[in-house]
Amino acid sequence: MNSRNFAMIAKTMAGLEDVLAEELISLGANNLEIGTRMVAFEGDLALLYKANIHCRTALRILRPVYEFKAKNADEIYKKVKAMNWFEHLSEDSTFAIDAVTFSDYFTHSKFVAYRVKDAIADYFMQKTGKRPSVDVKNPDLLINFHIAHDKCTLSFDSSGESLHKRGYRVAQTEAPLNEVLAAGMILKTGWRGESDFIDPMCGSGTLLIEAAMIAMNVPPGIYRQNFAFEKWKNFNRDLFETIYNDDSGEREFKHKIYGSDILPEAIDIASKNIKSAGVEKYIELKVMPFENYTEAPAEKGIFVTNPPYGERIKPEDLSGLYEKIGERLKHVFMGYSAWILSYKKECFDKIGLKPSKKIQLVNGSLQCEFRRYDIFAGKRNERQKK
Repeated sequence: MNSRNFAMIAKTMAGLEDVLAEELISLGANNLEIGTRMVAFEGDLALLYKANIHCRTALRILRPVYEFKAKNADEIYKKVKAMNWFEHLSEDSTFAIDAVTFSDYFTHSKFVAYRVKDAIADYFMQKTGKRPSVDVKNPDLLINFHIAHDKCTLSFDSSGESLHKRGYRVAQTEAPLNEVLAAGMILKTGWRGESDFIDPMCGSGTLLIEAAMIAMNVPPGIYRQNFAFEKWKNFNRDLFETIYNDDSGEREFKHKIYGSDILPEAIDIASKNIKSAGVEKYIELKVMPFENYTEAPAEKGIFVTNPPYGERIKPEDLSGLYEKIGERLKHVFMGYSAWILSYKKECFDKIGLKPSKKIQLVNGSLQCEFRRYDIFAGKRNERQKK
């Protein structure tokens, strides 16, 4: 059972599909297909556990178990009821259904979820006289039902709570960066811990913590209390514990991570989260507005930050903030590669530097850009003449 390969789907955020594919390949996934906000792949039970524990850019790992075509709710009911549900549930189990529809035939996902629930409940009622209960908070089996046009895919969600909820965050600022997005941003830069790392507008410290975990190759899933697959009928505890306790991939981090923020309360929150993640010895924090940087904390390094966009957090002078970012980069961070995630073109324009790379990413509901700036010592054309 454990060595048999089966299909899986890893869900992610828009723009991170290629990074997630690389992560899955490094874990041993086969037959990858990259889609929108997802990567389909194949592997065994060990890979299912590994993907949940190790993938920094996955939101959830689904295991498709049944695909069929349907054009109305009665067809869905019949097909779902025809499954052998005793393989996965008992009449004493609990379950929940998350339905997603992209279809002209099915416009109400709640109605679809209701018919799937009826099919499962009636299956057990007819065979045992008792039906399993629905538990939306902590079910024994979380079912994902996806419809695209007339193609229905019933999957089991192996993750449960979204994987961006690592488990180390004990407090948060007003607009915290999603952990999956933070990890994806860092992985996109190519940085893996070979130099110092700085985020001078660190908020609740998400980029700093994810950077520390990447540098040491600490799996993001080790802080989690549980995964949904631990309640599955075929759960292999020995296999899971072997994978969970394997720290052979971890490495030493010989550099430093520096974080600062203008708000003392943000630094207080970041400090609590960093301590909760157990990475405080690698991270140096201070309360400091960005314009007060007169020298870089290290001679060489990478600069990654997510400044306010003026959407949820509104600095008094947004244009002025971005002008200061450009000015400090030119005067203080020579030799650095600086990566900035922002939303408005006019904000980027105020930086006054030419980006060497632009990557489309989504932060919350905002279509953002992640731009790289190579900060040369002296003028670029002078440098190229040497």
